[in-house]
Amino acid sequence: MKRLRFNQQEIVFAVFALLFVVFSIFLNGFLTAENMLTLLQNVAVLGILGLAMAIVVIGRGIDISLIAALAVPPGLVLQMVQNGHSLPFSLLIAVLITIAFGLVNGWLIAYAEVPSLFATLATGLLLAGLGQAALFQLDVVQWSSGMNGFERLGQGTILGIPTSIVMFAIACIVVAVLLRQTRWGAYIYAIGDNPYAARVTGIPSRPIIVLQYVIAALIGCFAGLVMAASVNSMPTRVFNSTLIYDVILVVVLGGIGLSGGRGGVLNVIIGTLLIGTMLNGMTIMDISYAGQNLIKGVVLLLAVITDSFLNPRNEETAQQGDI
Repeated sequence: MKRLRFNQQEIVFAVFALLFVVFSIFLNGFLTAENMLTLLQNVAVLGILGLAMAIVVIGRGIDISLIAALAVPPGLVLQMVQNGHSLPFSLLIAVLITIAFGLVNGWLIAYAEVPSLFATLATGLLLAGLGQAALFQLDVVQWSSGMNGFERLGQGTILGIPTSIVMFAIACIVVAVLLRQTRWGAYIYAIGDNPYAARVTGIPSRPIIVLQYVIAALIGCFAGLVMAASVNSMPTRVFNSTLIYDVILVVVLGGIGLSGGRGGVLNVIIGTLLIGTMLNGMTIMDISYAGQNLIKGVVLLLAVITDSFLNPRNEETAQQGDI
């Protein structure tokens, strides 16, 4: 008889299903329409950020600056509209800033060969500091009449499905097509699997690495717009939160190997479901912020240890450019 073997994403999905059933039975207020809507909205933003992080991690990097891309360009849109600029012009400026931000990240990592962890940590702090010091008048940028109608991006419904979830689904489709159906996606996997071998075979490694970080920044900005539309504001100090750790949890728990070259959109979806449900349940149970961080830290540590066993690094995979 053949032994039953389960991969990481199947195990994580089983844990999510079990956790959801247990919370539904024993946790008052979990399985309510209002809480499910809140859960779906939170899962949507977390999942979109997970897609951005997945693209970078598959290409053997990491992007700590994602939360800055989430907060600053969308916050600038709200601030500019509040100051009298048109919504299309404000969106254009935000997109241009996001592309420039991604280009800086990519250039530092691909051409200056700064390790991705340190490069994105520095640029994230720079962008967040610029926003708080020069761009925003308050820590929470409020909605204004010029944004009317845009809130449907996060609060509306399409065929009864919350728009934020539809946006997450669209982002999943776009990223899946990019990774699995395009030459660029194949290059990202090749670089993540073995960057030196990819370069020897003629793959334009440095431009592809730059492309990864530009796409990640744009997806992060998109997540920020969905988030702002969901709550009718942009709390710019979200950069100081532990959201980036939640995103890393989504990617690692979902089964995307930190050694690069493995995983895809399905892994992000499964990881998002588990982490979103866990965070929602802890909030309902009124677990303190410190307690939640402790639990997330333990889960992240276990996930990283598990990844080191499932995706071990050897002399071929331990090349420059690792996290």
